[in-house]
Amino acid sequence: MAVTVAVGTHWGDEGKAKIVDFLAQRHDAVVRFQGGANAGHTVIVDGKKFIFHQIPVGLIHPGKTCVVGNGVVFDPMEFLKELDEHTSTGIDPKDRLWVSDRAAVVMPWHKRIEAIREDAAGEGAIGTTKRGIGPTYLDKISREHGIRVADLLYPKSFRDCVRAIVSDKNDVFTKVYGAEPLDADKIADDYLNAAERLRPFITNTSALLHDMIRSGKRILCEGAQATLLDIDHGTYPFVTSSNTTAGGSVTGTGIGPTYISDVVGIVKAYTSRVGNGPFPTE
Repeated sequence: MAVTVAVGTHWGDEGKAKIVDFLAQRHDAVVRFQGGANAGHTVIVDGKKFIFHQIPVGLIHPGKTCVVGNGVVFDPMEFLKELDEHTSTGIDPKDRLWVSDRAAVVMPWHKRIEAIREDAAGEGAIGTTKRGIGPTYLDKISREHGIRVADLLYPKSFRDCVRAIVSDKNDVFTKVYGAEPLDADKIADDYLNAAERLRPFITNTSALLHDMIRSGKRILCEGAQATLLDIDHGTYPFVTSSNTTAGGSVTGTGIGPTYISDVVGIVKAYTSRVGNGPFPTE
């Protein structure tokens, strides 16, 4: 079998990036399958610190294919910022960094509504990163206001879609929260400009991964957050908005479950918790 899944077994901060960095040396591709820019995977190599939010840790290894899977909620602006940071160190992503055309896109209204609700919740706040992760998954599942990476490649329909969604979202912002309305055309302009840089990275990553498996390549699925933050199996409602356990790697990549040969659970010597919520060992 060709696929290994690496996940945290606590509430995050288990040092997943260090283990993924080690395991990447014996794999041909590293894939993110859930979460988004709310991750902060840190690796130090020769005294240099590399922080990965959406891009897989494997990017620091020359020749390794890196994939942002369909289960990730993708923030184009943060991705490009992160990419620029890594390329400035001499890392070359050409022809080895790919983004799923099916990944849901984080939009400005997602970040705004999350920040408003978290601030209003006070002591009852979940403790999100305010990066719009939950609201993006919500729109993805509701289907009414969901935008996918592939939509960025069709300027006219994308702009029409943004205008329609912003019209609905502005009703909520102005009438419910008393906030300023969003400018649909400015948002569309910003994202379409980003899309031109993103175009070379966008592909059908599920097909890419299956082709790699069929050719004998080994795949490493890099989990973000951790098991006890899983939307179904964690300490609900103080959890993240995705399936962080090994099963999430199947739906988040398009890789069939029978291809998974190993699951690596990453443990830390003492327990800590990321975000708010119950912490039994306190």
